[in-house]
Amino acid sequence: MNTNDLSSRLYPSRIDIPADARSKIVTILNQTLAATLDLKTQVKQAHWNVKGTDFYQLHEMFDEIASELEEYIDLFAERITALGGYACGTARMAAANSILPEYPTDIVDSMEHVTALAERFAPYAKHLREAINSTDDLGDADTADIYTEVSRTIDKRLWFLEAHLQAAAIKSENGATATAKTPQKAGVK
Repeated sequence: MNTNDLSSRLYPSRIDIPADARSKIVTILNQTLAATLDLKTQVKQAHWNVKGTDFYQLHEMFDEIASELEEYIDLFAERITALGGYACGTARMAAANSILPEYPTDIVDSMEHVTALAERFAPYAKHLREAINSTDDLGDADTADIYTEVSRTIDKRLWFLEAHLQAAAIKSENGATATAKTPQKAGVK
């Protein structure tokens, strides 16, 4: 049986959400499970391989983010099974079904890792927001609520990543020793 068949598999359940809606919800959740597993491993890749003057700070932050993602992996997998579905959670299943691009293996510098992660957090955050609407439309406010909870944290983490990139951009515009005293309007120099 291939992963696509497994991702919508349902077992008998007394939950009051119709089976056709549950099947669609479980499919969405399994896609999220795959992306979350993939994102966690990509964050760990950055954690292990980051270098540069911000090494320690980023090494610790990446590890903290990976721990949060581990909790979400369990949350999504358990919701799948609570709906009577089959959680597709092996590394191979995740790699085959993730919406995220592969992590680059030719980077070392801290800001390159921050950029790579930001480029993965943004589509993941978009996926979560789309899943909020989809699962709510399918009549599952509980799953939509889980997505909302996770979405808030992912948006916050994207903000943290982008804050590093924005600071680096300001430094390169103003010289390595200059600091920004007032925020600049977008597109205005």
